Amino acid sequence: MKRIFLTLMATLAASPALAHLNPDEHGSFMAGLSHPVFGLDHILAMIAVGLWAASLGGRAIWALPSAFVAAMVLGFGVAVAGVLLPFVEPIILLSVFALGLTVAFAIRLPATAAASIVAVFGLFHGFAHGGELGSAGAVAFGAGFALAAAILHAFGISIAVITGQSLSNSKLMRSLGWATAFGGLWIASGG
Repeated sequence: MKRIFLTLMATLAASPALAHLNPDEHGSFMAGLSHPVFGLDHILAMIAVGLWAASLGGRAIWALPSAFVAAMVLGFGVAVAGVLLPFVEPIILLSVFALGLTVAFAIRLPATAAASIVAVFGLFHGFAHGGELGSAGAVAFGAGFALAAAILHAFGISIAVITGQSLSNSKLMRSLGWATAFGGLWIASGG
């Protein structure tokens, strides 16, 4: 119980790592494109969206990534506008854990419900990107991270498609879900 409490406290105290490309040196688009791929929390969550989308199949293959990216762009705009959004980093960490569990437990929801869940998480991921805009140009930076997110979603979908795996019968998919969930816990613990 003590370990759970400490993990929860560490999650609530989390702050951005700011380990990304400098837009002054690399340009705004490249800084935005690299932003998600330099953050393990972003990588895990976005690939998990792709895995979950592919496992649900049908409309979900497009609906989940589209909802995440659209909400992420909205969250970016909210941050750039100077609006405050509470608990950004803890909810990003929660997204990694929760999305990992959706894959690990083979959670089957209608595409609309699943897209709504990923959209909430996407809003917070986008807000974090906006909070780290720095000297980058907003449009180029935003286009870069939106493209990176779409690529990470496509990577998750591709894993499922290439391996011919579906969520309901795949030890590989479930293992990737568990790895994602534990990755979220590891990041939250200061890993």
